[in-house]
Amino acid sequence: MQIQDKIITSIPVFEVSENLKEVILFFEETTFSHVAVTENGEYLGVLSEHDLPCFEPDAPIEKFRYELGTFHVSKETMWMDVLEMFSRNEANVIPVLDESRVIVGYYDLDEVVAHFIDTPFFKEPGGILVVSIGTKDYSFSEIAQIVEGNNAKLLGAFISESENDIVQITLKIGSQNLNEVTQTFRRYKYTIVFGNSDDQFMEDLKQRSDYLEKYLNI
Repeated sequence: MQIQDKIITSIPVFEVSENLKEVILFFEETTFSHVAVTENGEYLGVLSEHDLPCFEPDAPIEKFRYELGTFHVSKETMWMDVLEMFSRNEANVIPVLDESRVIVGYYDLDEVVAHFIDTPFFKEPGGILVVSIGTKDYSFSEIAQIVEGNNAKLLGAFISESENDIVQITLKIGSQNLNEVTQTFRRYKYTIVFGNSDDQFMEDLKQRSDYLEKYLNI
């Protein structure tokens, strides 16, 4: 999935020799988290909106040279890496550079996420399943085999959480009935974190729990 057409050029770029007055005005009038700074036309870094209380209108941007963030992407950066860059830097805008470190524009988080939501992962009908397993015990080829072995289509999968050597993997499956898929995942020692409400295993547990409760209340 290509996102180069999502590069926007309407956000300003400031030279390090300029005063902070215009930067202050920019942050006060927008909701962007960062803005890029250049030196002689070449990318130097980004100022953060979080530093706004420290800005002095008549002080040069140069005063904050060593406080600048340095994150950026290139036009060739893949969309998943762009999303990761947004997340790692808690930013909603990222400068895009060419091979000469000249800023060609920015990626806006809202635009990139909207593009992502427009993919088959979200648009195609199907069910969402979240499974977890040890970091060393999973493979995407096995996951695809489990899904497709139950005559279902795997529309997408990604690691949505990783902690304490356990990963959670979110799957979009081209079927609303995930019973057989979830049962197969369990046979392969995956834990079902989230599945559609028609998961028969969970329904059976609920029925047995209800029966036990009624029995104990007799």
